Amino acid sequence: MVTITFPPPSCAPSGLRQQLRQQGFAVLEPNDVAIWAGCGVADLQELQSDWSDLPPDNYLKDGGRYRRRRHASFIAQGNAVQQVAHRAHWQPVEYNALHGGMQRWFEPVVPESLARPVWRHLLHALAGVCDAVFAPDQAPQPWFTEVHQFRIDTVDGIGRPTPEGAHRDGVDLVAVLLVAREGVKGGETRVFEATSPGGQRFTLTAPWSLLLLDDARMVHETTPIQPTAPGGHRDTLVITCRRSGFQDSPAVATDPDF
Repeated sequence: MVTITFPPPSCAPSGLRQQLRQQGFAVLEPNDVAIWAGCGVADLQELQSDWSDLPPDNYLKDGGRYRRRRHASFIAQGNAVQQVAHRAHWQPVEYNALHGGMQRWFEPVVPESLARPVWRHLLHALAGVCDAVFAPDQAPQPWFTEVHQFRIDTVDGIGRPTPEGAHRDGVDLVAVLLVAREGVKGGETRVFEATSPGGQRFTLTAPWSLLLLDDARMVHETTPIQPTAPGGHRDTLVITCRRSGFQDSPAVATDPDF
């Protein structure tokens, strides 16, 4: 059976902000990601080995074993990027019907990885996009940023990158970087306008290609993957930016000892 895939509608770094404003999402090819972030493609590729040692996601409510991940949090403002103390990842059920309302304490991104300068390049570039698109004509804002390293594998025959289905994340900007795609089929990205039937579908295949999403305007999902070779997997780096603080459980907000 022939699998039909659609190439991503990529733009140049110079047009990224305008495309994000106009259509709610933008895609960059790997070489352009490096130009945009002010680093080299080799600097990005050095991160790839980090995905070989991700611990299991023990919070999957569908009983699956297909997802591994790590998590870290930062505040990025202007040229400053500051890591904050390790914290739980939390989303309201309005944005994640499957896993919302849960305090999910994922294992942290390892310090040896975060010591690489390329992390700061990426987070600084994302803060600049957020300032330009969501807070124009203002001083650089603090962007509360969460980093997620994901591996979706096919150990049980199928892996689900977005088991919650089409969704929004409750943030301002979502960045999805494809890190690796090995021995799988499927994994099509689907991006929809939240208030109309308009949308696009495409497949990210080039390592370190980037999808940016205006989360208030766009709903997104990625279709399941199946193996075409033993050990098939899809690795991504997902980074979210939010201007009004980290998302926290109401219990945390009201009880400092929670």
